[in-house]
Amino acid sequence: MSKQEISIGTIAKKLEKTTAEIKKVIVGQDDIIEGVLLGLLADGHVLLEGVPGVGKTLLVRALAKSLSCDFSRIQFTPDLMPSDVTGVTAYNPSTGEFYFKRGPIFSNILLADEINRAPPKTQASMLEAMQERQVSMDEKTYTLERPFLVIATQNPVEQEGTYPLPEAQLDRFVFKLLVEYPRVDDELEIVERFTAGEDAYARLEQIVPSLDKREIVQVQQVLRERVTLEKEVMEYIVKLVNATRQSEEVEIGASPRASLWLAITGKARALLSGRDYVSPGDIQRVAPMVLRHRIIIKPEWEFEGINSDTIIERVLKYVEPPALEKPA
Repeated sequence: MSKQEISIGTIAKKLEKTTAEIKKVIVGQDDIIEGVLLGLLADGHVLLEGVPGVGKTLLVRALAKSLSCDFSRIQFTPDLMPSDVTGVTAYNPSTGEFYFKRGPIFSNILLADEINRAPPKTQASMLEAMQERQVSMDEKTYTLERPFLVIATQNPVEQEGTYPLPEAQLDRFVFKLLVEYPRVDDELEIVERFTAGEDAYARLEQIVPSLDKREIVQVQQVLRERVTLEKEVMEYIVKLVNATRQSEEVEIGASPRASLWLAITGKARALLSGRDYVSPGDIQRVAPMVLRHRIIIKPEWEFEGINSDTIIERVLKYVEPPALEKPA
């Protein structure tokens, strides 16, 4: 398909098919599935935070399978070296020459499992790749194939032996998604599948890809070029972000980068819904995912139970959205 020929409705149907394929493996977690798809459409990386056993790794594998993309997984550990991520210069004795042996970061979808367990030097090795889509090694630059999506996971409970992500690296993630426990009926279905002898990873083979690499890049271009963002909605975005900086509980509010990501992910939400324009409701939907890791609360207020989601909820309540003529 070419971006000139494909319609917004056709894209929405393909994305709906992608969601259905992922759900062959993943039970529940509809918001998280939507979040990782929005991150992909917006060409941004996603951070998943949740306790072990809630299906984070399986979800990423299902996403890669449904998109016919190359998949790599890195298990981050305290002894992981930067070269284990990006690659290393090796010697070929048969030719007498050195060559670059590419690391697992050279993939379309990279699962960075328990990213906060690696030391800061190894975490930093991913920054260039995440921001500039390239790897520099021995005065040479290697371009990463698009699409390129990093989905990182971290455990919010077990902090012993971890290295919290610095703000500079957190800001590289378009979304921070909180993976909650499944609902009771969803967990019951998971147990029924398991006791019936169904292997969740075997179900991955049942997934039929609905988009390929080339089509994903085209859809990302369509999103930026053909989904419109009215000035009133732009102003609403800026007012929301600015309001996060005004609260007395906030030490550091969201930066202008948050405004940019709200605009792009708002377009992604519109495209996923089959529309060629962004509504205030799209912005309200993506705001918690974009903003929660970009707001730093003063320590004294954290002790009082205030967190970034508290501020976001307040901001969304009190900043008046624009009334557009187009139906939301």
